[in-house]
Amino acid sequence: MTLTDTRVDDRYPTRITGTPAQLPRVHPTVWGTEADGPIDAATLANHETKGYTVVEDTLSVGEVQTYWQELVRLSSDRELAQDERVIAEAKTGEVRSIFDVHEISDLIAELVRDPRVLDRARQLLGSEVYLHQSRVNYMPGFKGTGFYWHSDFETWHAEDGMPSPRAVSCSIALTDNHPFNGGLMIMPGSHRTFVQCAGETPDDNYKSSLKDQRVGVPNEDDITKMAAEYGIDQFTGQAGSALWFDSNIMHGSGNNITPYPRSNIFLVFNSVENALREPFAASTPRPAFIAGRDSTPISR
Repeated sequence: MTLTDTRVDDRYPTRITGTPAQLPRVHPTVWGTEADGPIDAATLANHETKGYTVVEDTLSVGEVQTYWQELVRLSSDRELAQDERVIAEAKTGEVRSIFDVHEISDLIAELVRDPRVLDRARQLLGSEVYLHQSRVNYMPGFKGTGFYWHSDFETWHAEDGMPSPRAVSCSIALTDNHPFNGGLMIMPGSHRTFVQCAGETPDDNYKSSLKDQRVGVPNEDDITKMAAEYGIDQFTGQAGSALWFDSNIMHGSGNNITPYPRSNIFLVFNSVENALREPFAASTPRPAFIAGRDSTPISR
């Protein structure tokens, strides 16, 4: 399949040469019903409207400590540090993210199949699911750098070939999220609008974008308009809380200049009915450790 072929039925064109536009979303946010899982009807309706849901106490205090120790172990592994799945901070060289972490850590592989996580993903997407991406994010005190405003789906569509935004992310906090330590900011309701981005995708763009994303981010005018329309919420809460958010919602985070670190486990579930194609706006797909191309359903 050629790049031109995939664009024939592209409902979300991006990385364009002209002036970017804001396009209406043509797909649902919630695909399942109350009968499909643990989430009640009111929460599902709220998720459809806002594009995100916070689930407190997803992990117990003891589990948080166990997973935190696992993150420390992974970031201290000198052999692993040479692996391409480990992304370092551009300025300090400290670990920023570790991708494909469910293939590296048996502990996190078990979490992917945990009913507290898997059943919610299946319900929100209304189907069997597979893991599009897994990673752990580190934002150390004083040195952690943020992520600029973006829609994940824009990148996954353009560079991975994800046809529609039938994917959901689960970010599980392993440290307390304060308003001042680089917490995730999110525009509630923005998932209903797809914001085009300008500029061609460079070859091997992921090698730089995972440290400092420059291509695939909206312009300041679009961000200003969306902030005025939707406002900005911030994910705060105790360690063990989980943020479930739609793949197309506009979000970002600032730098962490406080002494308090902020780390999380990040799991992206995609519907098996939304398997990746060839990229819609890139010459080649990103590596499988960033965007899984095996759509075999996750089983317990």
